[in-house]
Amino acid sequence: MPLGFPDKIELYSSDYFLACGIGGILSCGLTHTAVTPLDLVKCNAQTNKQDFPNTVTGFRKIFNGEVKHLGFGSGFSGLVKGWAPTLVGYSIQGLCKFGFYEYFKHTYGTFVGEENAFKYRDLVYLCASASAELIADVGLCPFEAVKVRVQTNPAYARGLMDGIPKIIANDGFGYLFAGIGPLWARQVPYTIIKFMAFERIAEFIYSLMPKPKSEMNKTEQMGVIFTSGYLAGVLCGAVSHPADTLVSKINKLKMSGGLMEKTRLIYHGTPEMPGIGFAGLWAGFLPRVVMIGTLTGLQWFIYGAFKAYVGLPTPGSTAAPTPKK
Repeated sequence: MPLGFPDKIELYSSDYFLACGIGGILSCGLTHTAVTPLDLVKCNAQTNKQDFPNTVTGFRKIFNGEVKHLGFGSGFSGLVKGWAPTLVGYSIQGLCKFGFYEYFKHTYGTFVGEENAFKYRDLVYLCASASAELIADVGLCPFEAVKVRVQTNPAYARGLMDGIPKIIANDGFGYLFAGIGPLWARQVPYTIIKFMAFERIAEFIYSLMPKPKSEMNKTEQMGVIFTSGYLAGVLCGAVSHPADTLVSKINKLKMSGGLMEKTRLIYHGTPEMPGIGFAGLWAGFLPRVVMIGTLTGLQWFIYGAFKAYVGLPTPGSTAAPTPKK
Protein backbone atom coordinates (compact mmCIF):
# COMPACT_ATOMS: atom_id res chain seq x y z
CA MET A 1 0.00 0.00 0.00
CA PRO A 2 1.35 3.48 -0.89
CA LEU A 3 2.54 5.93 1.80
CA GLY A 4 3.04 3.21 4.38
CA PHE A 5 -0.65 2.51 4.94
CA PRO A 6 -1.79 -1.09 5.48
CA ASP A 7 -3.02 -3.07 2.46
CA LYS A 8 -6.60 -2.40 3.48
CA ILE A 9 -7.39 0.68 5.55
CA GLU A 10 -10.12 -0.02 8.10
CA LEU A 11 -12.90 2.55 7.95
CA TYR A 12 -12.87 5.04 10.85
CA SER A 13 -9.55 3.76 12.18
CA SER A 14 -6.66 6.11 12.98
CA ASP A 15 -5.15 5.23 9.59
CA TYR A 16 -8.43 6.20 7.93
CA PHE A 17 -8.52 9.66 9.53
CA LEU A 18 -4.80 10.13 8.82
CA ALA A 19 -5.38 9.28 5.15
CA CYS A 20 -8.24 11.80 5.03
CA GLY A 21 -5.94 14.42 6.56
CA ILE A 22 -3.22 13.76 3.97
CA GLY A 23 -5.85 14.03 1.26
CA GLY A 24 -6.78 17.39 2.78
CA ILE A 25 -3.16 18.59 2.69
CA LEU A 26 -2.95 17.81 -1.03
CA SER A 27 -6.42 19.18 -1.66
CA CYS A 28 -6.06 22.58 0.04
CA GLY A 29 -2.32 23.21 -0.02
CA LEU A 30 -1.80 22.60 -3.73
CA THR A 31 -4.94 24.34 -4.97
CA HIS A 32 -4.57 27.51 -2.89
CA THR A 33 -0.92 27.80 -3.90
CA ALA A 34 -1.85 27.35 -7.56
CA VAL A 35 -4.22 30.36 -7.46
CA THR A 36 -1.80 32.64 -5.59
CA PRO A 37 -1.75 35.17 -8.49
CA LEU A 38 -5.55 35.53 -8.41
CA ASP A 39 -5.51 35.75 -4.61
CA LEU A 40 -2.82 38.43 -4.76
CA VAL A 41 -4.87 40.59 -7.11
CA LYS A 42 -8.07 39.94 -5.11
CA CYS A 43 -6.46 41.04 -1.81
CA ASN A 44 -5.17 44.24 -3.38
CA ALA A 45 -8.50 44.96 -5.06
CA GLN A 46 -10.02 44.81 -1.56
CA THR A 47 -7.42 47.05 0.09
CA ASN A 48 -6.11 49.38 -2.65
CA LYS A 49 -8.83 50.30 -5.13
CA GLN A 50 -6.84 53.25 -6.47
CA ASP A 51 -4.04 51.13 -7.92
CA PHE A 52 -6.08 47.93 -8.41
CA PRO A 53 -9.51 49.03 -9.70
CA ASN A 54 -10.30 45.62 -11.20
CA THR A 55 -8.85 42.15 -11.70
CA VAL A 56 -7.55 42.53 -15.27
CA THR A 57 -5.87 45.83 -14.49
CA GLY A 58 -4.30 44.34 -11.38
CA PHE A 59 -2.77 41.43 -13.29
CA ARG A 60 -1.48 43.75 -16.01
CA LYS A 61 0.06 46.25 -13.61
CA ILE A 62 1.93 43.63 -11.59
CA PHE A 63 3.07 41.60 -14.60
CA ASN A 64 4.29 44.70 -16.48
CA GLY A 65 6.03 46.13 -13.42
CA GLU A 66 3.80 49.21 -13.27
CA VAL A 67 3.49 49.03 -9.46
CA LYS A 68 7.15 48.42 -8.62
CA HIS A 69 7.10 51.72 -6.71
CA LEU A 70 4.75 50.00 -4.24
CA GLY A 71 7.18 47.12 -3.72
CA PHE A 72 5.63 44.64 -6.16
CA GLY A 73 7.80 42.56 -8.46
CA SER A 74 7.10 41.99 -12.12
CA GLY A 75 6.43 39.08 -14.41
CA PHE A 76 5.50 35.67 -13.04
CA SER A 77 7.60 36.09 -9.89
CA GLY A 78 5.66 39.23 -9.03
CA LEU A 79 2.34 37.41 -9.35
CA VAL A 80 3.28 34.58 -6.96
CA LYS A 81 4.10 36.85 -4.02
CA GLY A 82 2.99 35.11 -0.83
CA TRP A 83 3.12 31.55 -2.16
CA ALA A 84 5.06 30.13 0.81
CA PRO A 85 2.69 31.19 3.65
CA THR A 86 -0.15 30.12 1.38
CA LEU A 87 1.28 26.64 0.88
CA VAL A 88 2.13 26.05 4.54
CA GLY A 89 -0.98 27.66 6.00
CA TYR A 90 -3.51 25.98 3.75
CA SER A 91 -1.77 22.61 4.01
CA ILE A 92 -2.22 22.78 7.79
CA GLN A 93 -5.79 23.92 7.31
CA GLY A 94 -6.50 21.09 4.85
CA LEU A 95 -5.07 18.49 7.21
CA CYS A 96 -7.41 19.60 9.99
CA LYS A 97 -10.41 20.52 7.82
CA PHE A 98 -10.79 17.15 6.08
CA GLY A 99 -9.29 14.94 8.77
CA PHE A 100 -11.40 16.35 11.58
CA TYR A 101 -14.51 16.60 9.38
CA GLU A 102 -14.41 12.86 8.79
CA TYR A 103 -13.65 12.28 12.47
CA PHE A 104 -16.46 14.48 13.77
CA LYS A 105 -18.94 13.22 11.16
CA HIS A 106 -18.30 9.66 12.32
CA THR A 107 -18.25 10.60 16.02
CA TYR A 108 -21.47 12.65 15.94
CA GLY A 109 -23.18 10.08 13.72
CA THR A 110 -22.26 7.28 16.11
CA PHE A 111 -23.48 9.32 19.06
CA VAL A 112 -26.99 9.86 17.65
CA GLY A 113 -27.28 6.42 16.05
CA GLU A 114 -27.24 5.26 12.44
CA GLU A 115 -30.90 6.04 11.65
CA ASN A 116 -30.83 9.52 13.19
CA ALA A 117 -27.47 10.26 11.59
CA PHE A 118 -29.03 9.66 8.17
CA LYS A 119 -32.37 11.32 8.94
CA TYR A 120 -30.67 14.44 10.31
CA ARG A 121 -27.57 14.22 8.13
CA ASP A 122 -27.62 17.94 7.33
CA LEU A 123 -27.21 18.69 11.03
CA VAL A 124 -24.39 16.14 11.27
CA TYR A 125 -22.65 17.73 8.26
CA LEU A 126 -23.09 21.18 9.80
CA CYS A 127 -21.74 20.31 13.24
CA ALA A 128 -18.87 18.21 11.89
CA SER A 129 -17.70 20.82 9.38
CA ALA A 130 -18.00 23.72 11.86
CA SER A 131 -16.07 21.81 14.53
CA ALA A 132 -13.32 20.91 12.08
CA GLU A 133 -12.99 24.45 10.74
CA LEU A 134 -12.69 26.03 14.18
CA ILE A 135 -9.61 23.87 14.74
CA ALA A 136 -8.25 24.28 11.21
CA ASP A 137 -8.33 28.08 11.34
CA VAL A 138 -6.16 28.22 14.44
CA GLY A 139 -3.45 26.56 12.35
CA LEU A 140 -4.10 28.76 9.32
CA CYS A 141 -4.38 32.16 11.04
CA PRO A 142 -0.66 33.04 11.55
CA PHE A 143 0.19 32.17 7.97
CA GLU A 144 -2.84 34.05 6.63
CA ALA A 145 -1.66 37.14 8.53
CA VAL A 146 1.78 36.90 6.91
CA LYS A 147 0.29 36.18 3.47
CA VAL A 148 -2.02 39.19 3.50
CA ARG A 149 0.69 41.48 4.90
CA VAL A 150 3.30 40.63 2.24
CA GLN A 151 0.72 40.60 -0.56
CA THR A 152 -0.81 43.99 0.26
CA ASN A 153 2.45 45.57 1.48
CA PRO A 154 5.07 43.73 -0.60
CA ALA A 155 7.94 45.92 0.56
CA TYR A 156 7.35 44.72 4.12
CA ALA A 157 9.00 41.31 3.68
CA ARG A 158 10.00 38.83 0.98
CA GLY A 159 7.74 36.07 2.28
CA LEU A 160 7.23 33.56 5.07
CA MET A 161 10.73 33.16 6.52
CA ASP A 162 11.36 36.86 7.12
CA GLY A 163 7.69 37.87 7.42
CA ILE A 164 6.81 35.98 10.60
CA PRO A 165 9.86 37.13 12.63
CA LYS A 166 9.30 40.72 11.50
CA ILE A 167 5.62 40.71 12.48
CA ILE A 168 6.46 39.20 15.90
CA ALA A 169 9.23 41.76 16.46
CA ASN A 170 7.18 44.78 15.36
CA ASP A 171 3.63 43.89 16.40
CA GLY A 172 3.99 41.06 18.91
CA PHE A 173 3.13 37.36 18.69
CA GLY A 174 -0.55 38.04 19.33
CA TYR A 175 -0.85 39.96 16.07
CA LEU A 176 -0.50 36.70 14.16
CA PHE A 177 -3.90 35.74 15.60
CA ALA A 178 -5.52 39.20 15.39
CA GLY A 179 -7.61 38.07 12.44
CA ILE A 180 -8.95 34.86 14.02
CA GLY A 181 -12.43 36.34 14.56
CA PRO A 182 -12.98 37.48 10.97
CA LEU A 183 -11.24 34.32 9.77
CA TRP A 184 -13.77 32.19 11.66
CA ALA A 185 -16.56 34.45 10.37
CA ARG A 186 -15.31 33.83 6.83
CA GLN A 187 -14.23 30.23 7.00
CA VAL A 188 -16.83 28.56 9.25
CA PRO A 189 -19.85 29.53 7.09
CA TYR A 190 -17.72 28.79 4.01
CA THR A 191 -16.82 25.32 5.25
CA ILE A 192 -20.34 24.49 6.44
CA ILE A 193 -21.65 25.25 2.96
CA LYS A 194 -18.63 23.61 1.33
CA PHE A 195 -19.43 20.30 3.00
CA MET A 196 -23.21 20.48 3.37
CA ALA A 197 -23.78 21.71 -0.18
CA PHE A 198 -21.29 19.25 -1.61
CA GLU A 199 -22.85 16.28 0.19
CA ARG A 200 -26.37 17.26 -0.83
CA ILE A 201 -25.53 18.24 -4.43
CA ALA A 202 -23.60 15.00 -4.90
CA GLU A 203 -26.52 13.05 -3.43
CA PHE A 204 -28.90 14.80 -5.86
CA ILE A 205 -26.67 14.19 -8.90
CA TYR A 206 -26.23 10.52 -7.99
CA SER A 207 -30.02 10.22 -7.72
CA LEU A 208 -30.28 11.33 -11.36
CA MET A 209 -27.79 8.77 -12.61
CA PRO A 210 -29.05 5.61 -14.36
CA LYS A 211 -27.17 3.43 -11.88
CA PRO A 212 -26.26 3.73 -8.18
CA LYS A 213 -22.92 5.10 -7.03
CA SER A 214 -21.75 1.62 -6.01
CA GLU A 215 -21.99 0.49 -9.65
CA MET A 216 -20.29 3.56 -11.14
CA ASN A 217 -16.58 3.40 -11.95
CA LYS A 218 -14.11 5.82 -10.37
CA THR A 219 -13.99 8.08 -13.45
CA GLU A 220 -17.78 8.54 -13.35
CA GLN A 221 -17.67 9.21 -9.62
CA MET A 222 -14.91 11.81 -10.04
CA GLY A 223 -17.08 13.69 -12.56
CA VAL A 224 -19.87 13.91 -10.00
CA ILE A 225 -17.39 14.98 -7.32
CA PHE A 226 -15.94 17.86 -9.35
CA THR A 227 -19.35 19.14 -10.47
CA SER A 228 -20.72 19.02 -6.92
CA GLY A 229 -17.60 20.70 -5.55
CA TYR A 230 -17.68 23.53 -8.08
CA LEU A 231 -21.34 24.36 -7.43
CA ALA A 232 -20.75 24.22 -3.68
CA GLY A 233 -17.76 26.54 -4.10
CA VAL A 234 -19.79 29.24 -5.83
CA LEU A 235 -22.17 29.29 -2.86
CA CYS A 236 -19.22 29.34 -0.46
CA GLY A 237 -17.63 32.34 -2.13
CA ALA A 238 -20.82 34.40 -2.05
CA VAL A 239 -21.61 33.74 1.62
CA SER A 240 -18.11 34.28 2.99
CA HIS A 241 -17.01 37.26 0.87
CA PRO A 242 -17.76 40.18 3.28
CA ALA A 243 -15.77 38.49 6.05
CA ASP A 244 -12.94 37.82 3.58
CA THR A 245 -12.76 41.55 2.83
CA LEU A 246 -12.54 42.32 6.55
CA VAL A 247 -9.72 39.79 6.99
CA SER A 248 -7.72 41.52 4.25
CA LYS A 249 -8.39 44.97 5.74
CA ILE A 250 -7.63 43.98 9.35
CA ASN A 251 -4.36 42.25 8.46
CA LYS A 252 -3.22 45.41 6.64
CA LEU A 253 -4.43 47.85 9.31
CA LYS A 254 -1.76 49.19 11.66
CA MET A 255 -3.46 50.24 14.90
CA SER A 256 -4.02 49.02 18.43
CA GLY A 257 -7.43 47.96 19.68
CA GLY A 258 -9.73 45.01 19.60
CA LEU A 259 -11.49 43.28 16.75
CA MET A 260 -14.75 45.23 17.00
CA GLU A 261 -12.95 48.58 17.16
CA LYS A 262 -10.97 47.75 14.01
CA THR A 263 -14.08 46.49 12.23
CA ARG A 264 -15.99 49.71 13.06
CA LEU A 265 -13.10 51.83 11.80
CA ILE A 266 -12.89 49.88 8.55
CA TYR A 267 -16.64 50.00 7.96
CA HIS A 268 -17.49 53.54 9.14
CA GLY A 269 -14.10 55.24 8.79
CA THR A 270 -13.11 58.67 10.11
CA PRO A 271 -13.35 62.19 8.68
CA GLU A 272 -9.79 61.77 7.40
CA MET A 273 -10.21 58.18 6.17
CA PRO A 274 -13.66 57.23 4.82
CA GLY A 275 -14.94 53.74 5.64
CA ILE A 276 -15.69 51.12 3.04
CA GLY A 277 -19.41 50.82 3.89
CA PHE A 278 -21.63 47.95 2.78
CA ALA A 279 -20.63 48.20 -0.88
CA GLY A 280 -16.95 48.01 0.05
CA LEU A 281 -17.48 44.64 1.69
CA TRP A 282 -18.12 43.22 -1.79
CA ALA A 283 -14.96 44.56 -3.43
CA GLY A 284 -13.19 41.86 -5.43
CA PHE A 285 -16.33 39.69 -5.44
CA LEU A 286 -16.15 38.36 -9.01
CA PRO A 287 -12.52 37.13 -8.97
CA ARG A 288 -13.04 35.53 -5.58
CA VAL A 289 -16.21 33.67 -6.62
CA VAL A 290 -14.47 32.39 -9.76
CA MET A 291 -11.44 31.45 -7.67
CA ILE A 292 -13.43 29.73 -4.90
CA GLY A 293 -15.69 27.84 -7.32
CA THR A 294 -12.75 26.44 -9.26
CA LEU A 295 -10.75 25.92 -6.09
CA THR A 296 -13.48 24.00 -4.31
CA GLY A 297 -14.21 21.81 -7.32
CA LEU A 298 -10.51 20.94 -7.61
CA GLN A 299 -10.19 20.39 -3.86
CA TRP A 300 -12.99 17.84 -3.81
CA PHE A 301 -11.59 16.23 -6.96
CA ILE A 302 -8.09 15.86 -5.46
CA TYR A 303 -9.50 14.66 -2.15
CA GLY A 304 -11.71 12.10 -3.88
CA ALA A 305 -8.87 10.95 -6.14
CA PHE A 306 -6.56 10.46 -3.15
CA LYS A 307 -9.17 8.47 -1.23
CA ALA A 308 -9.68 6.26 -4.27
CA TYR A 309 -5.89 5.90 -4.65
CA VAL A 310 -5.51 4.50 -1.12
CA GLY A 311 -8.54 2.24 -1.52
CA LEU A 312 -11.15 4.26 0.37
CA PRO A 313 -14.71 5.15 -0.74
CA THR A 314 -14.95 8.44 -2.62
CA PRO A 315 -16.76 11.31 -0.86
CA GLY A 316 -20.40 12.25 -1.40
CA SER A 317 -23.82 10.60 -1.06
CA THR A 318 -24.27 9.12 2.40
CA ALA A 319 -25.83 5.69 2.16
CA ALA A 320 -29.17 5.07 3.86
CA PRO A 321 -29.03 2.65 6.81
CA THR A 322 -29.88 -0.96 6.14
CA PRO A 323 -33.46 -1.67 7.26
CA LYS A 324 -33.65 -3.82 10.39
CA LYS A 325 -35.27 -7.23 9.93
